[in-house]
Amino acid sequence: MTKAIKGGEFLIRQTKPEEVFIPEEWNEEERMIVQTCRDFLEQEVIPRVEEIDNMEDPELMPRLLKKAGELGILAISVPQEYGGMGMDFKASTLAAEAMGGGHSFSVAISAHTGIGTLPILYYGTEEQKMKYVTKLATGEWLGCYCLTEPSAGSDANSGKSKAVLEGENWLLNGQKMWITNAGFADVFTVFAKIDDDETLSAFIVDKGTDGLVLNPEEKKMGIKGSSTRQVFFNDVKIPKDNQLSQRENGFKIALNILNVGRIKLAAATLGSTKEYIDASVRYANERYQFGRPISKYGAIRYKLGEMGLRAYALESAVYRISQNIQDRIDDLDESGLDKGAATLKGIEEYAAECAMMKVYGSEVLDYVADEGVQIHGGMGYSAETRIERGYRDSRINRIFEGTNEINRILTVDMILKKALKGELDLLGAAKSVQDELLGIPDLGDLDDTPFAREYAQVEKFKKSILLVAGAATQKLMGGLAKEQEILMNIADMAIDTYVAESLLLRVHKRINTLGEDDQKVYGAMAKLFIHDASGRIGKCAKEAVLAFGEGDELRMMLMGIKRFTKTETINPTEMRRRIAQRLIDENKFAL
Repeated sequence: MTKAIKGGEFLIRQTKPEEVFIPEEWNEEERMIVQTCRDFLEQEVIPRVEEIDNMEDPELMPRLLKKAGELGILAISVPQEYGGMGMDFKASTLAAEAMGGGHSFSVAISAHTGIGTLPILYYGTEEQKMKYVTKLATGEWLGCYCLTEPSAGSDANSGKSKAVLEGENWLLNGQKMWITNAGFADVFTVFAKIDDDETLSAFIVDKGTDGLVLNPEEKKMGIKGSSTRQVFFNDVKIPKDNQLSQRENGFKIALNILNVGRIKLAAATLGSTKEYIDASVRYANERYQFGRPISKYGAIRYKLGEMGLRAYALESAVYRISQNIQDRIDDLDESGLDKGAATLKGIEEYAAECAMMKVYGSEVLDYVADEGVQIHGGMGYSAETRIERGYRDSRINRIFEGTNEINRILTVDMILKKALKGELDLLGAAKSVQDELLGIPDLGDLDDTPFAREYAQVEKFKKSILLVAGAATQKLMGGLAKEQEILMNIADMAIDTYVAESLLLRVHKRINTLGEDDQKVYGAMAKLFIHDASGRIGKCAKEAVLAFGEGDELRMMLMGIKRFTKTETINPTEMRRRIAQRLIDENKFAL
């Protein structure tokens, strides 16, 4: 058994560089998967993006998905016994990134390989897996997932769809909306309540079943080529054996599949982010104003530097957590747990981190797309450029897989629940921080190890979180759950801290393992991100404590926040320029 860090434990444990995976360590097989995915996008998808978005040919998207299936792209995470490649979780995350730059197609393939396939793979009977998963893995059949209803979005369990057992068949009635891939799906995973149950159950419905009716395609701001329809079930009769898992297990299925979807979405946003950075750098180098390329100007360099920094940070965090998940899966697999169950439990362990990555990835992509339009100027607003489509397409990611607001609240809720269960000693750690503030500050000198100052700062970030979360829990008790602004402040502090640590660990390991002589770029990224994160964390911490603190307690907390978020003086402009220059010189994202 490995001693993999527990979910949420990053707050109270210092990780070592050798304990994390960094993208520089991909092996040849994994790099080949990336190349296959990218070649498919460049050759088959990108030349047709306009045609895809117009949806004049309703068979185009399913044809492309089936072609991807022929290349094995749909089967990367499916076990070999069901016709898949049986690659590990980390590799499947890499594939999600590689397919992330395909606009509407990326949404369709992600929905198929994720929510369209995984519920049956992880929760189906052997007969269901052999019947459905084997065909979903090849693209012979395409899948979708029917959860959301007009009155049940974030509160998914409040859905009104019903299933009643009549003899050897289920009679299904209800309405679902925002169903991705509905227009061409062969297999529908549908969530409904049996009789008067309080919790959802899940069912498999085949295309063409009597009573299954589709509304016309929704008209959307972005991802226009992604099939999105309302689905109606009017006395739909399905075999008794098409129930998926046990009765009232549907909500658990939905939550666990969403955990997978969140980290895979973060990876997909990373793929899009890199594409939009590439497009922005190329344009900045090619566009001349006042006699020189606009990439020579400080205002543009600021944008490129910040875009590169955030993308590198996102990449570092995504693959750190992917490796953590894989390590946990391996541990559970070795203990004798079924592979599917091991995978689900492994992902569930890091549900909070998956939620954080979904939030961070979607917001990094939005930032990059927005600044990419700005770099393009007027051309960025023209449909002739890819960045215009990217700007529209990116917006949905902050809503997909649970809104970012919900995911922020869930992040804190899930970590606090672990503490209350005794799985994480957060309360003890928070008490230690409070005691530290009442004592004499430790002014001991830092050692001379690489990045000692930066590691010390990250540890202070963690103390600020423990200070705020601990005090809020003590003061508000059960009422904390209703204080969503405070919860979101704490979540933002946790996200910044996790990403800062992930970036720092990657840079440190990169320099150690690759013998990186030039620390001007990578060292600058570590220092700059931590410097900027300090300001953001300090602001969130102050907002949170001002919402519930008072008197001496408030003054103590504000003093602690000031102490924990104070950073060394650096030159952010110079560091950001170094990052930008690397991109400009390489004419692409090359970090």
